[in-house]
Amino acid sequence: MRKPKPSRKRPRPKARRPVLTGKSARLVVIGATPLVAETPESLLDDDTTPTGKLFIRNNGKMPARTRQPDRWMLTIDGEVHEPLTISLGDLKARFKPVTRRLLIECGGNGRAFQSPPAEGVPWTNGGAGCPEWTGVRVADVLKAARLKPTAVFSGHYGADPSLDGTVGAAMSRGVPIAKLLDDSNLIAFAINGEPLPLLHGFPVRLVIPGWPSSVSTKWLTRIWIRDRYHDGAGMGGFSYRVPVKPMAPGARPDPKNFVDLESMPVRSIITSPANDARIAAGTRVLALRGAAWAGDETVARVDLSIDGGATWHKADLAAPKNRHDWQRWTASLTIPSDGYYEILVRATDARGVAQPFAASHWNPQGYGVNPMHRIAVTVG
Repeated sequence: MRKPKPSRKRPRPKARRPVLTGKSARLVVIGATPLVAETPESLLDDDTTPTGKLFIRNNGKMPARTRQPDRWMLTIDGEVHEPLTISLGDLKARFKPVTRRLLIECGGNGRAFQSPPAEGVPWTNGGAGCPEWTGVRVADVLKAARLKPTAVFSGHYGADPSLDGTVGAAMSRGVPIAKLLDDSNLIAFAINGEPLPLLHGFPVRLVIPGWPSSVSTKWLTRIWIRDRYHDGAGMGGFSYRVPVKPMAPGARPDPKNFVDLESMPVRSIITSPANDARIAAGTRVLALRGAAWAGDETVARVDLSIDGGATWHKADLAAPKNRHDWQRWTASLTIPSDGYYEILVRATDARGVAQPFAASHWNPQGYGVNPMHRIAVTVG
């Protein structure tokens, strides 16, 4: 009997990790086209998120880097008395710059915890970060443009082409005028004291904290003030929308039952120790720290459990540096003996709304999923 001939097929080469210039090698790439990378919880251990540790969420291709950033043009038009077409250089000269530590978070953060699985990028908790942003207040620019009484909604446009190469079609989301006028919102040109990297919107972007970061348009070219709900790419249907009436997991969705996801839900993470950490034998007091945030709300308390939620221990919660900053927390937990422990963290916002044990409010796109974060540690 003849032996089978060896196969001449070569094994498929493994997909190469995209080159993330200026980024931590520990970022987890969860999408290559478009580029998406999340930050492991333990990498979010800084009070101010370093630029190299901030998550990446693109919706199309990145535009070419301009060599003359101060000549980048931005238009504010639509339902305004005085439309503006202004260069970035003139914007910096005309309006007072401010610096604030502001959290941005992908609307699909936590999606991987939903069951049955949802469509979209499988974020765990790493689609969030809280750097310092420098820019001018959106409200100041809108004041100069003089909103008309008919101004209802905004439409934001960036220079990033869609994946098929169509300019301006990758994503165009917007917010109600009341949210657009929030004093926290910035037209930002710097992050952590440095010009924005291209990955994060160089030379200028919107930062609208508290809501899904898809409204914080990168490579910003236009803010269109509208007299009606915006109908750009990423609006309507099931895009960044959640059901009004709870639906059975996996059920067929009814578009009439959906509204835009606005303020992001309360969330907390343990940043130290890291998941699967080994702790020295004999340790009886375990020091923990982490972060918590709650969209447009503030966090009222953070609690931890080492016994599956049978008992809870309150953490020390710091005040935010400014509105829409995350809140850092610390805690010391008594460990009764050596062994394996799963530690749960639960945040509660100022309205009394707490994180659920498991992913709830199932929706087909997996938005607003915020179950308690848990880590495992072994003592000894």
